[in-house]
Amino acid sequence: MRVVEDTLDLIGHTPLVRLRRFSPDGRRIYVKLETHNPGGSVKDRAARAMIERAEAEGRIRPGETTLVEASSGNTGIGLAVVAAVKGYRLVLVMPEHMPRERRLLLEVYGAKVVLTPAELGMEGAVREAERIARNLPNAFLVSQFDNPANPLAHATTTARELLAQMGALEDVRAVVVGVGTSGTLRGLVEGLRPFRPNLKFVAVEPLGSPVLSGGPAGNHAIYGIGAGFVPPLYPRDAVDEVVAVSDEDAYGTVLRVARTEGLFLGPSSGAVLFAAERLAQALPPGSAVVALAPDGGERYLSAWERRLPPEEP
Repeated sequence: MRVVEDTLDLIGHTPLVRLRRFSPDGRRIYVKLETHNPGGSVKDRAARAMIERAEAEGRIRPGETTLVEASSGNTGIGLAVVAAVKGYRLVLVMPEHMPRERRLLLEVYGAKVVLTPAELGMEGAVREAERIARNLPNAFLVSQFDNPANPLAHATTTARELLAQMGALEDVRAVVVGVGTSGTLRGLVEGLRPFRPNLKFVAVEPLGSPVLSGGPAGNHAIYGIGAGFVPPLYPRDAVDEVVAVSDEDAYGTVLRVARTEGLFLGPSSGAVLFAAERLAQALPPGSAVVALAPDGGERYLSAWERRLPPEEP
């Protein structure tokens, strides 16, 4: 077991786990568990990178600067973790329909939470964050949707970890990633494709808001992906396939993975694993697929109140 000198040193180095019971016969699905980051999600990586880049450029100072950002939850939590360690004030703007657990987590870490109308989606939250940053003295807008440090974090950490982890695996055909800001997907493309040129990249979005597929923005319950617009970081030309997943399939997959593998993941992880399973079924026997699970399920417990199937007699 490693010993670290700082909480932020816990970010990254997440495990890659084979889902033996969930994988289709003759195929293998591996999941990279980003729940092992200190803030509980993949967004810790980008949060640290974006703050430390701004520090290196002299744009922010601990104790003086207030960080402002729009987030559906996980980036906000990651920023709250880093802000707490480094000594920054933090204002997070999020749509009001996000699960209550996320708001409480942010407040535990000391962030101020501002809610925007649900019908305005993430675009409404982004506009409000921009307004707050303009009017608040010594404010810095993190701007995760177009911040180059976001994908760079994944090109230099997540992708490198996967290269090392996949080195011992046979016949990995594809990497499956959910799209929120698209920082994770873009970073993985940039970090993996030069070394694995034949690797297929699959983007996952909600069926209720299939903007990457050319459809209209809409409501959905797969928190963490599907911002309702095509993010500036989205690497359209590098994506081999886009899979739109329904709320029902995402949550149903979460239940199947929990009850076969003992892993309780978030709904975006359920969507990613649903797409990974479908992809694996279409590949030749012996093939492997890598899926990235952004977070765990505990911060979405309230979303399950009406989704759990009736107890069997």
